[in-house]
Amino acid sequence: MKIAVTAQGPSMEAAVEARFGRAPYYVIVDTDTMNVETMQNPNMAAGGGAGIQSAQLMADRDVKYILTGNCGPNAFRVFGAAGVQVIVGVSGRVSDAVSQFKAGAFNTVTKPNVQSHFGMGGAAGTGRGMGGGRGMGGGGGMGRGMGMATGAAVTKTAGTAPQPDATSDSADLESLKEQARFLQEQLQDIQKRIEETEKKKQR
Repeated sequence: MKIAVTAQGPSMEAAVEARFGRAPYYVIVDTDTMNVETMQNPNMAAGGGAGIQSAQLMADRDVKYILTGNCGPNAFRVFGAAGVQVIVGVSGRVSDAVSQFKAGAFNTVTKPNVQSHFGMGGAAGTGRGMGGGRGMGGGGGMGRGMGMATGAAVTKTAGTAPQPDATSDSADLESLKEQARFLQEQLQDIQKRIEETEKKKQR
């Protein structure tokens, strides 16, 4: 099975890139054979549609899981149509992310965690979240992910324009609101796991 990790460099030791569509590189790993393929993202500097084009590129490579910091709605729709699962909030080294994936330490998400055009205009900050829960989904939409994420990637891109404008401020506000909702969901998952663990100890 192939998984792809967004990366800041062309190796397993590179840092995970927080952006999906405009990631500098993708490290594609076959988890059965551990064969590694690195590829430079041809859509990194695209004027628009980077998420859609990059998502299609991964689907064409028969990738089944995407590990990244953030994924916007356009790329998420392509992944949904192609049957590709998305994992966000990933940070650290690519090799560590792959190891944690193989250990079942991540949960997939059912919706994007940032707005469209996230990451345009400058380098995105590196996400600090690292999913640590073990997904317990049994298929058919009945899975219960026991997410142990210690924080989603809360990033704010550095725009190149020196003067702020109302449009970018509004986009930033919506992005922050979406990230806050995402963090709240993660916190609820953590709280549920804490409660269930405490109940087990009391038995």
